[in-house]
Amino acid sequence: MNKKRRRAMARWGWLFLGPVAVAFTIGFIWPFLQGIYLSLCKFVLTRDAEFVGFSNYLDAFKDETFMHSFWYTALFAIVSLVLINVLAFTVAYFLTQKIKGANLFRTVFFMPNLIGGIVLGYIWSMIFDGILSQWGTSILLETKYGFWGLIILMLWQQIGYMMIIYIAGLQAVPEDMIEAARIDGASRTQTLFKVTIPNVMPSITICTFLSLTNGFKLFDQNLALNGGGQPFIQNADGSVIKTTEMMALNIYNTFYGQNSTSRGLGQAKAVIFFVLVAGLGIAQLAFTRKKEVQQ
Repeated sequence: MNKKRRRAMARWGWLFLGPVAVAFTIGFIWPFLQGIYLSLCKFVLTRDAEFVGFSNYLDAFKDETFMHSFWYTALFAIVSLVLINVLAFTVAYFLTQKIKGANLFRTVFFMPNLIGGIVLGYIWSMIFDGILSQWGTSILLETKYGFWGLIILMLWQQIGYMMIIYIAGLQAVPEDMIEAARIDGASRTQTLFKVTIPNVMPSITICTFLSLTNGFKLFDQNLALNGGGQPFIQNADGSVIKTTEMMALNIYNTFYGQNSTSRGLGQAKAVIFFVLVAGLGIAQLAFTRKKEVQQ
């Protein structure tokens, strides 16, 4: 590329980047900065915001419902992260072994990802209640049912999507490396763990990031499946802990709950939530990228 063309691209490039930059600033940067400011305020309407400093953050960490939702969400994210990636990789591995009907199986496994979370939540709620009614119980009556119900729902929805990413990674593994391992006498298991998986680490990085962040950000499935509600834990001070309520739903309920003066608290929780998810995502990317093999 000659210098004249480079100068022309540098001169006119801003013309194309400008609208995107403006839209990004209006749609993300400004609301994000305003949200941080509102987390430091007490307000019902944003125009009436009263600055109160970090008291909302202190109240957030003292809020037992928020801390319960954090640990509940963390456990859910870890369990779903492991199960989704192990099962998705297993399915992808078998579907790249030249079996008959592989394309049909890929389509079938991917289809649940096309269904919205609210719809999935209501469908699986009816399925679980239909099954659990045989034992005289419901998904709303025990915390463990709500937890594993969400896990099953997420597995059913996410495995097919992650499978596609793993299939792309598996198909990119150099055939000559696999053939060399076989010639050297490596077993199928040794080839999988010593050759295939190290070369699929970029796909593992992406899928781990997506499943981790999706696990923490889960909202609509939690709302539709059990409402994050029952069973309840009644505290001595009269407050109620919803045992199946995840962090995103807890923030929503705080902000839009009956106590309209808690909106500053809800905004503070949202900022804490953002920092937590962003920090975990960045840390995970940094860790898994170190494991990637340069081909």
